[in-house]
Amino acid sequence: MVNTVINLSDPELWSRSDLAELIDGARSAGPVQRTEATDDGPVWSVISYDIAAQVLKNPAVFSSEQGSLLGTGEGLTPAGAGKMMALCDPPRHRELRTPAMAAFSPGSARVAAPGINERARTLFDQALACSEVDLVDVVSALPLAVMCDLLDVPEGDREMVVRVCDQAFLGRTAEERRAGHQQLIPYLLYQVMQRRLDPGDDLISTMATHQVGGRLLPVEDIVLNLDNIVVGGVQTVRHTASMCLLTLARRPDLWRLLQDESVDMGGAVDELLRWTSVGLHTLRTATQDVELGGQQIRRGDRVVVWTWPANHDPAAFSQPHEIILDRSPNRHLALGLGAHYCIGAPLAKVELGALFSTAVERIAEIKLLGEPVYNRSLINFGLESFPVSLVAR
Repeated sequence: MVNTVINLSDPELWSRSDLAELIDGARSAGPVQRTEATDDGPVWSVISYDIAAQVLKNPAVFSSEQGSLLGTGEGLTPAGAGKMMALCDPPRHRELRTPAMAAFSPGSARVAAPGINERARTLFDQALACSEVDLVDVVSALPLAVMCDLLDVPEGDREMVVRVCDQAFLGRTAEERRAGHQQLIPYLLYQVMQRRLDPGDDLISTMATHQVGGRLLPVEDIVLNLDNIVVGGVQTVRHTASMCLLTLARRPDLWRLLQDESVDMGGAVDELLRWTSVGLHTLRTATQDVELGGQQIRRGDRVVVWTWPANHDPAAFSQPHEIILDRSPNRHLALGLGAHYCIGAPLAKVELGALFSTAVERIAEIKLLGEPVYNRSLINFGLESFPVSLVAR
């Protein structure tokens, strides 16, 4: 039987003030439920932490190859299946992930941190000089610059890159999102061919010249993975940062804790990642009949792990609907788990830490100018606009 009490695939659900109450009520009906996804038909929805972790850690039973996100359409497989990190399982997943790992390693993130911190200071100093700003635009500039630096994207192309990234992740329909990717892909294809002939010290060159078993990776695979890295790298930080700053603007007590350095920023970043959980879901397909959370899942059934409910599960987190900036342990799923744990996680945490540290250092108060506008993305839920006036500290 399909549970129609709440529509988990409706983006408007996730901005509701009574979200916690709604999710807790839904969870009381069971950790795994048959629900209807707007574009994808019936799916099995996982809304508990332990079962979410079970699914994410077992790619042999819960595969990514038929799609990792809702929105493709019922019974349809995305075009990049088997060719993108996000759309394949081990060992193929490891082959595609390996050439990009060094660029996103904890060591590389530490090396990049001073430059990222300096960029964040410049962005907020410029914002403070304005009578009003849109904080979404302010924070978006940082991950865009960092990602374009990694890929050595020319300055003149960067505005185009962020525009098509927006469309690829935030388009309201599958057609709009595909159109965004279709604009970015030819650009990346050209860059890959150029770097294969004349490689430099950048991520495109590394992937363009990487060999598996003595052979270069197919150009199509490189382009599709770069497309995924670029879009994900810009959008995840953008929406996590803006949603977190909105939360902090509404909670001056938390702002003061960060200003007073009463809590470690690294721990605070993890708690804010858990709290916001902007990457709302992960899709998997069962490769065999299996029991999950008391439900019989059949081979070929689609299983959706809902990140926000898992990260607010009282069975896994004490006081899950409270922001506890020094929460420990904090094994949240905001950046995934298992083989598909976000490759850019170390860099994303450095970027978020730089944005939050600079904000509390430079800003005494964030004054909201009207209500923020939420996007309608089920992939990276966040803010379309966040107009504010900033008061210097």
